[in-house]
Amino acid sequence: MDTASLLWGVVFGALGAGYIVYGRRQRAPVPLLCGLGLVGFTWFVTNPWAIVLVGAALMAAPFAVNRYA
Repeated sequence: MDTASLLWGVVFGALGAGYIVYGRRQRAPVPLLCGLGLVGFTWFVTNPWAIVLVGAALMAAPFAVNRYA
């Protein structure tokens, strides 16, 4: 694991924790699941570019679901 992967993991993990707190307090399953995904996906993805792409997709997912649902 290199420095960039570690840094992006910390960033997306912190954002994921925020999504988890928001999802639990609002009883909203989509932000909660995206938060869990943000916290855990960096254990399985090691390429920094892939981490950024997957993290951005997971961060945008609740907004896309709310807009098109």
